[in-house]
Amino acid sequence: MHTAPLPAVSGAMVFYSQFDDYTAWRDAMQARLPDLRVVHGDEAHDPADIHYALVWKAPPGFFDRMKNLRLIVNLGAGVDSLVGREDLPAEVPITRLTDPNMARMMAGYVLFAALRYARDIPHFEAAQRRGEWAYRHPRSPETVRVAVLGLGELGACAARELSRQGLTVLGWSRSPRRIEGIECHAGMASLDTVLSRADILVVMLPLTPQTHGLLDRERLRRLPRGAALINVARGPLVDQVALTDLLRSGHLGGATLDVFEREPLPPGDPLWAMENVLITPHLASVAIPASAAEQIADNVLRVSQGLPPVNRVDAARGY
Repeated sequence: MHTAPLPAVSGAMVFYSQFDDYTAWRDAMQARLPDLRVVHGDEAHDPADIHYALVWKAPPGFFDRMKNLRLIVNLGAGVDSLVGREDLPAEVPITRLTDPNMARMMAGYVLFAALRYARDIPHFEAAQRRGEWAYRHPRSPETVRVAVLGLGELGACAARELSRQGLTVLGWSRSPRRIEGIECHAGMASLDTVLSRADILVVMLPLTPQTHGLLDRERLRRLPRGAALINVARGPLVDQVALTDLLRSGHLGGATLDVFEREPLPPGDPLWAMENVLITPHLASVAIPASAAEQIADNVLRVSQGLPPVNRVDAARGY
């Protein structure tokens, strides 16, 4: 049995990320497209040779002089760092990764963080530090209300996993969504009501001009006293000073934070020292080369044949 040879791909792909393994991505791409030349953005190369870009937070001016650029692939789900740049030709499509493994990884992180609060694990962690046997009776899962803000691919996957554990899940998005087992709400008029009912708030919204600073001090105060916040989206969605104050005062019982207004989180930031805060360095979900390269290769082939790519980002909306 003979497999039809893949069509030849013209031009080269440039890679840039300070967080991802260039060699792993290069090898994964060339395993699927053997004649595709992949170069690192820091290597010497002719910008005119570049037809495809695989990037995460490329520096300003990175795309200057790439006059033959035909496709930009964002190494992640959030594309805020690619929207509104001055070095991007307007007609070049931007796509985001929708690798099922990324959704599963994100759902796993959210599930861990939410169940940690639902089962009062921080209470027992603190008791252990004191050397104290501090029994607290477990709550029934359905009595714990978890609100998920953002019901895109990652948010919907996380909401389903939370519901599967028996938790009461509320979902909120800008436009209406229907997800079995999830009480879905939409539009700004319903946001305050959703917040007021959340024992645990999970932030999974894209960062856009409309969502920047969405969770300000006033909205954070609408959460019930003792509520927990989990942010796996983007730091600037939340007023970090207000969040810190409300954690310190006890209005918020705890926070699990994977993203921050400034990354890395500066060494002297008060969040580091707070016992009711769990910090991780922006790793709730990352793209895995072995599984994501297939989707990227398909889009490279589509574009090389004059077809539109899938998972294109609407730059005007920012997602």
